[in-house]
Amino acid sequence: MVPTRTHRTIRKRSLKPEREKGRISVGFKKIEPKNDELRIIPLGGQEEVGRNMTIFEYNDDIVILDMGLQFPEEDMPGIDYIIPDVRYLEGKEKNIRGVILSHGHLDHIGAVPHILPKLGWPPVYASRLTLFLLRRRLEESNLAQYLVSHEINSADEEFTLGDYFKVALFEVTHSIMDALGIILQTPQGNIIHPGDWRYDTTPVNGKPTDFSHLARWNTQEKPSILMMESLGSTKEGSQLSESEVYKNIKKIIEAAPARIIIATFSSMVERVSQIISIAEGLGKKVALDGYSMKMNIEIAKKIGYLKFNPNVMIDIKNIHDYPPNKIVAVVTGAQGEDRAVLMRIANGDHRQIRVEKSDTIIFSSSVIPGNERTIQRLKDNLYRQGANVIHKEIMDVHSGGHALIEDIKLLIRQVKPKYLLPVYANHYLLCEGSKVAESDGFPKENIFILDNGSIGILNQNGFHISQEKTQIQYVFVDGLGIGDIGNVVLRDRQVLAQDGMFVIVTTVDSRTGRVRTSPDIISRGFVYLRENTELLGEVRKRVRAIVERKTANRGPINWIYLKDEIKEKIGSFLFQKTERRPMILPVVIEV
Repeated sequence: MVPTRTHRTIRKRSLKPEREKGRISVGFKKIEPKNDELRIIPLGGQEEVGRNMTIFEYNDDIVILDMGLQFPEEDMPGIDYIIPDVRYLEGKEKNIRGVILSHGHLDHIGAVPHILPKLGWPPVYASRLTLFLLRRRLEESNLAQYLVSHEINSADEEFTLGDYFKVALFEVTHSIMDALGIILQTPQGNIIHPGDWRYDTTPVNGKPTDFSHLARWNTQEKPSILMMESLGSTKEGSQLSESEVYKNIKKIIEAAPARIIIATFSSMVERVSQIISIAEGLGKKVALDGYSMKMNIEIAKKIGYLKFNPNVMIDIKNIHDYPPNKIVAVVTGAQGEDRAVLMRIANGDHRQIRVEKSDTIIFSSSVIPGNERTIQRLKDNLYRQGANVIHKEIMDVHSGGHALIEDIKLLIRQVKPKYLLPVYANHYLLCEGSKVAESDGFPKENIFILDNGSIGILNQNGFHISQEKTQIQYVFVDGLGIGDIGNVVLRDRQVLAQDGMFVIVTTVDSRTGRVRTSPDIISRGFVYLRENTELLGEVRKRVRAIVERKTANRGPINWIYLKDEIKEKIGSFLFQKTERRPMILPVVIEV
């Protein structure tokens, strides 16, 4: 066994029962497949954005697509991220023929350091950039030496996994380079999965997107299943072409009177490359800032995906050596992350950059759901400081990585699948993706929506969803802990975040049962002690009464029961007085 922290015992708890209806039970029921049927089992990505991981199973062969993480929701304080629940694969590790990674975003590769060791390090198949990003992530956990990988050098490459899966690949346009779509050929039918995808019919570089060649995988003998990422299924139109973004950013850089600061996603290597090219042509210098961005650009240079004159690049520390109208800074933090570069600039905490009224600041990014308020506050801050702020609502300075409604219609028309499975989004977006397909004439009876843990089955009778489900629960990563944070701990954190903590320290004479001194009270996040002396006095009085009432019979004192009584009675009293429910922590010292 590899000596690593990822081998610690994994314990799982449901965050909230209502989120996982029908899936909470004692133990874990194994669901065995029948022979000669293809099973599709998503372990994540079907009811949220993130933790994408799908199992494909045929007899004794298993192929896995992606192992991603999901970032925590607002009611998950202290959680770093969430990873897929892989209990279904326990005891089946020897059947895993390979793990295919569609692209290098963390919601597709971020859980690999935690899950791959648990599964016995099956071989990983991915494109060059994806593998480099994966190795960098594994190095952070001292696990890179255990990776067994196969680099996919061409989208025309085909290979066999086990006895029943043959893999073909195709190029996909997304917001990161080297994204691949996957075709799994099986005896019952062919699965077409573009991963995260979009159309770009007029790209800056490369060929226009065209998925019409995928129609050949749907035949009378072997029907095809299109697993279609549906994140943009409520947005009208088509995704903006990267060439339009390029033209607009170039106009801004040409016209800007002074310094330019561009915030974008660190994974958008092509966008950064285009900015460098524009700056070089205009005789400007480019400074990158943000650990992940510098790392990704360095990797892309190392593997030959980026080529530019090194003289155009300068260290962020040296920007004041040049006139402001010669500087383009490309930074992270367009999502308003607390300590990311753009937020530090806006707050005046950045060592080299202070916002000037002559600055032009570009948000070359979309808004990730859940970040709306944070980004708005960041924009407000920058506007107040007088900078010229340009974002997507003003000008087309960003093209997203996900297809919109007209793109979805075009994909289905070009691919012509027998069955459609909307994937990789919240449930309502999957439903909306289904409606888009229906509105364009796709038969409703051939559209299926899987939940996490659902089992989709393709056999000689067609496709259907099994009545059985494999149990799926949240697996939280918190510091070095994996799966050791459960609903009780999260509930306590939520209480602390909402109503604070109220500690009562009482010293009790073990012989007489009397309180020795006035109880000490510590309040954190509940009330300010100096301004609530009357309330605290009443609490002390009630604590003394509870202790002396419970110890009045002079028998052995049940200290656990005594603490529970203090917790319950004082908690009720405080709620009556304040309508708040702080966490009550009674400490009884026996002397």
